[in-house]
Amino acid sequence: MSNFYDELSPFYHVIFEDWNKSVDRQGLQLTNIIRSHWPEYRSILDVSCGIGTQAIGLSKQGYHVTASDLSTKEIERAKQEAQQHDQTDILFSVCDMRTAFTYHGGNFDIVISCDNSIPHLLTDDDILITLKQMFSCLRPGGGCLITIRDYDQEQRGGKNLVKPYGKAKIENGKRYVALQVWDFDEQDDQYYDFTLYVIEEDLNSKDIQTHAMHSRYYAIKSEKLMKLMNDAGFENVVRLNEVFYQPVFIGTRPDT
Repeated sequence: MSNFYDELSPFYHVIFEDWNKSVDRQGLQLTNIIRSHWPEYRSILDVSCGIGTQAIGLSKQGYHVTASDLSTKEIERAKQEAQQHDQTDILFSVCDMRTAFTYHGGNFDIVISCDNSIPHLLTDDDILITLKQMFSCLRPGGGCLITIRDYDQEQRGGKNLVKPYGKAKIENGKRYVALQVWDFDEQDDQYYDFTLYVIEEDLNSKDIQTHAMHSRYYAIKSEKLMKLMNDAGFENVVRLNEVFYQPVFIGTRPDT
């Protein structure tokens, strides 16, 4: 998993039409969710921060953010992006989300994992371990917020399923085109192999490079994820629709 994101880190922003605008939009959307459910809370732990999309956006909304990721390269870039956005108080570090509490300790108000990070974990046991670690990171009454792709609605089965990101992006004299290709496991369609292609064209020389990054996902359904959140100890677990670009799953650590 870390190799995938190490390779992706220089190109991560090109899968967005405008990454900087996405930082602000997602920060505001997540803030609205947090204020609706945990209005007084201020400290946030992001256990899968990538290059900082949500961490930076939430910091700009006034939250005290600690953020980590398994990918060293993404953390390096996240620190650079935070500097560019004048959000220098975010505490970034490298950590596997399966050891979040062991590494970060507890007493956070909110813990988050966004952008379909949880489905990189390929077994229910690994997901449950991670959710229990996230649970332990929270103060009593603290909130957990997770976003994943809506696998309830995705086609199951098949190979060579192409999922483009949309418009090409032009930057510094180069054009970038990004797309995904999915190959579902023939033995178990809960899993699919994933290739992210970034095609890089120099608009002056017309030279083209193709970057291909590979990973594997567990196409976990909402019902299963919510059950695992309950099994980890969270209460009031619900799925929220149409408040973010992915479905949002929230739960609360009991007060006692």
